[in-house]
Amino acid sequence: MADKPLKQVHIIARLNVGGPAIHVALLGEAFKARGDEYTLISGMIDPGEGDMAYYSIERGVQPLFLAELGRSLNPLNDVVTIWKLYRMLRRIKPDVVHTHTAKAGFVGRIAAWLARVPVIVHTFHGHVFHGYFSPAKTQLFLFLERFTARLSDTIITITPHLRDELADIYHITRKDHITVVPYGLDLSPFAAMPRKNGGFRQAWDIPADALLVGIVGRFVPIKNHTLFLEAAAIIHHEIPEVRFALVGDGELREAIEAHIESLELHDVVTITGWQRDMPPIYADLDVLVISSNNEGTPFTLIEAMATGCPVVSTDVGGVADLLDNGRLGALVPPNNPQALADAILQVLRNPPDSAQTKALTLEHYSVARLVDDLDKLYRNLQSKKR
Repeated sequence: MADKPLKQVHIIARLNVGGPAIHVALLGEAFKARGDEYTLISGMIDPGEGDMAYYSIERGVQPLFLAELGRSLNPLNDVVTIWKLYRMLRRIKPDVVHTHTAKAGFVGRIAAWLARVPVIVHTFHGHVFHGYFSPAKTQLFLFLERFTARLSDTIITITPHLRDELADIYHITRKDHITVVPYGLDLSPFAAMPRKNGGFRQAWDIPADALLVGIVGRFVPIKNHTLFLEAAAIIHHEIPEVRFALVGDGELREAIEAHIESLELHDVVTITGWQRDMPPIYADLDVLVISSNNEGTPFTLIEAMATGCPVVSTDVGGVADLLDNGRLGALVPPNNPQALADAILQVLRNPPDSAQTKALTLEHYSVARLVDDLDKLYRNLQSKKR
C-alpha cells in the first residue's frame, strides 16, 4: 500500500538571493510532483536585496507572504507573527511544519507547537553565531535556538561539521537530536553547459582569452568581498592580464566600488549586479572563489563544481565537508589575502582535472536524493509520534 500523501508547510523568513530560497522552491516542486500538499510561507525581503520569489513561482510554488515575518527580531511584530502563523496552521492542519532560517525557525516552531502540528523540524542552512551580530545579540539568538530546539522533533543540518558546531560548540541541542541531510539541487542546467562557451564574457566585454576569477554572492559584510579584492590586487601584480568578476549586489556596493578604485583595479574588475542565468557564468570562469567569514553549505560552490569550474574557498562553516577537506577544491584560512591569492594562482597556473569533482557533485547533490531523505525522515518522525 502506497504511503499517504503528506500535508507540508514550509516557513522561511524571506526569499532573498541565496541557497535557502532555492532549497524551499525545489522541495516544493518535487514534493508536489509526488502528490504531497506543499505550502510555502515567506516574509518580505529587505530593501536592496535581490528577490528570488520568481524562482518558486516558476516551479509552481506560489508563496503565501506574511509581512510581519521579516528578517529582524521585533517583540511586538513577532507576537503578531506567531498568532497569524498559528491561525494559518490551524486552518491548514499540516502533518509537518518545516522551518528554514533563524527568524522563521523561532516564530514558526512556536506557532506549530501551539497549533499541535504532529511533526516539527528546522533546518540550519548555516548559523548566525559567528560574524553577524554583537556578543549580546548572539547570546539572545543562542537562547532562542536552544529554547525552540526543544519544540522540534529533530534539527536538520546540511553537513556533519555544522552538526558538530551546533552540538559541541554552541550547545543548541544534543548531537543525537540532529539529523544531517545534504542539499539537493537541480544541477542539470549546470552539468549540460559547455565549459568556456563565451556567452558571459561576451555580454560583459571580457576578453575570451583572459583568465577570469569570479565571486558570486550578496554584497554584505559576512561575504568579505574586501578579502577577495585584496587577493585580486596580489594576483594583478603577478599576472596583470587576469580579470575579475563580482556577480551580485547589496548594501556594500558603494564601499566595494570605492575599494576597487583604491586598489587601482577598476580596469580589470567587472561588477554585474544580480544575474538569473547562472550556468553560463560558472562555465566561463577559470576559478570560482568564496571569501566569506562564515558559511553553511554554499550553493555557489555546488553549482560551480557541477559545471566543472575549479573552486577556492575560505575554510569556514560547512565548506570543508562540501570540498571533502580540500580534495574537491582548495581551502585557505579566512582573512588571509596572501593565502587566498596563492591558492587562486595555483589553480590558474595548474588547472585541476574537474571531471571527477563534477561527477561526484552530480551524484551527491540531486533533488531526488534530498526528497527521498526528507520523506523518510518525516514519516519516521510521524510514526514515532503515533
